[in-house]
Amino acid sequence: MTGCLGVGASAAKNIAAALNKPLVGVHHMQAHALTALLTSPPADLPSFPFLTLLVSGGHTLLLLATSLTSFRILATTPDESIGRVFDKVSRMLTLPWSSLGPGAALEEFCLPVADEPTHGPDTDELVPPLPIAMPGTLAFSFSGLHSSVERFMTSHGGSEALDVGTKRALARAFQRAAVGQLEDKVALALKWCARKGFDNASPDLPMSLVFPPPSLCTDNAVMIGWASMHRFLAGDFDEYSIATRPKWSIEELSS
Repeated sequence: MTGCLGVGASAAKNIAAALNKPLVGVHHMQAHALTALLTSPPADLPSFPFLTLLVSGGHTLLLLATSLTSFRILATTPDESIGRVFDKVSRMLTLPWSSLGPGAALEEFCLPVADEPTHGPDTDELVPPLPIAMPGTLAFSFSGLHSSVERFMTSHGGSEALDVGTKRALARAFQRAAVGQLEDKVALALKWCARKGFDNASPDLPMSLVFPPPSLCTDNAVMIGWASMHRFLAGDFDEYSIATRPKWSIEELSS
């Protein structure tokens, strides 16, 4: 990642300098967080402050956005991101995957299948519910869930010994626990916002959920251009000597 970032930044700086064009640096996660402001219809356009949940192979972040450049991290993970654990569990189950990656293969594997029996040896009842980490705590953790899947597989003879029905039941149990943890932490964050006096976080008000189309949820040039546009229009440019920052907390943007 560091090498790719350096190559891209070097190319951008050289092109900008050669053409005498302004250069604007962008925080990767800020770009993700602001994409919904571009893709949402006017009636659903988020207004500050709002909560944003960013999940990927490298990050699991629950943020409070108070402006275009001001973000507070309400929850993150000290161990593994949800996307990385999805990939690992998919590989543990030896699921075939395409260019979309192992995590997407696991999600597809969890979908209902034709003529799936409601009772029998290949139902979800084969696998007990997996635990949601740290319930009631505003923090993520997915390493324990990963370990729970690993222990189940080891106790049942490994991937080769599991039939398709058991693998599907295990994949679904994992997905329910992983997504359930996201739901639990978002609910806790909303309660935190209500206690802090944010009017639009009141439990008496309807909540709206907005998200970009899937094509703009992965890394893309559109989100970078959108995030940089606000600084560009304000004439807030960077020097051509700007350095890349492989590790940069989004909370430092406004400092």
